[in-house]
Amino acid sequence: MSSPLIIRPRAESVEGQPILRPLPSAQCRSVGPFVFFDHMLKTDYAAGQGMDIRQHPHIGLSTLTFLFEGALVHKDSLGSEQRVLPGDVSWMTAGKGVAHVERTPADALAQGSRLHGLQVWLASPKALEQGEPSYQHHPAATLPVSDNLGVRICMIAGNGFCLESPVQVLSPTLYAHVLMQPAATLVVPDEHAQRALYLLDGELWMDSDRIEACSLILLPQGQEVTLYAEQACELVLIGGAPLDGPRRMNWNFVASDPELIEQARARWAAGDWPVVPGETSRIELPHGTRAAS
Repeated sequence: MSSPLIIRPRAESVEGQPILRPLPSAQCRSVGPFVFFDHMLKTDYAAGQGMDIRQHPHIGLSTLTFLFEGALVHKDSLGSEQRVLPGDVSWMTAGKGVAHVERTPADALAQGSRLHGLQVWLASPKALEQGEPSYQHHPAATLPVSDNLGVRICMIAGNGFCLESPVQVLSPTLYAHVLMQPAATLVVPDEHAQRALYLLDGELWMDSDRIEACSLILLPQGQEVTLYAEQACELVLIGGAPLDGPRRMNWNFVASDPELIEQARARWAAGDWPVVPGETSRIELPHGTRAAS
C-alpha cells in the first residue's frame, strides 16, 4: 500500500474559539461530501465568557455540529432554537439561504464551561443546492452504536460498519466517532469511495504507518485498512461518494455555480436575507474568503 496523504491542519480562531482546520486545504478540497472540517479545541471559558458566533448566512451546504464536551445553543432563521449537548447531532441544511447563531447557553455562561467538538460542512448535491432550508436535531441516544472487542463506533451521519444514522443526509456519507481501547484493532472496510481519518487523541497505527494526532489522513481508495491502538484512541472517520462536480467556496457560501455565490454575497451585504428571530447583531460580509463556522 502506498503512503497515505497526510493533511496538517492550520490553526485558526472563530470569534475567539481556537480551532484546527484541515479542510479545505491546497492538498485536498473535499472528502466525499465533506468540504470543511473544524476541530474546536478544548477551551475552558471563565464565568461570563463563552462562544458567541453571531448571525451569519449559508447556501449550498449542510452544517453538522457534534460536541464531546460542553453545550451550545443553535438558533436559525427557520425559527429553530435547540440546546446541543455532547453526542447530539445538530444538522442544518442551508439550501437557497439560511442564517444561524451558535453560542454558549446562558446557564453555562454564568457558571463557566469547557467546550470541545467538531463542526463540518457537507456540500449539497447540485440538484439540491437551491432547495428549501431545514434543521434536524438528533439526541445522542438516537444514534446507532456498536461496542465490540474494545472498539466503540457511533455512526454520527450516514452509514458504515453495519450501522445507519437517522440523520437525513443528502448523499452517500460516512461520519463515525470511534473509541479504541489499548491493543484494539479495527478493519476499516472499503464501503465508501472516499474516506479519511482524523485522530483526536491517542497512539494509533494504520497498517505500518503511525498516525499523528490532529492530522487528517486520506485512506487509499479501493482498499481496506487496519487500525491498531497502541494506547487508548479517539478518532472520527469521514467520507462518502465524490461530489458531483467541483465546488466553489467563498466565506460561508458553497456552490457549483460562482454566480450563486455572488448573488448570496450581494444579498447578505444588502440585508436581503432571512433573519434569526430575536437577533440583531450579525457578522458582516468580509472582503476575503475566510469562513465563519
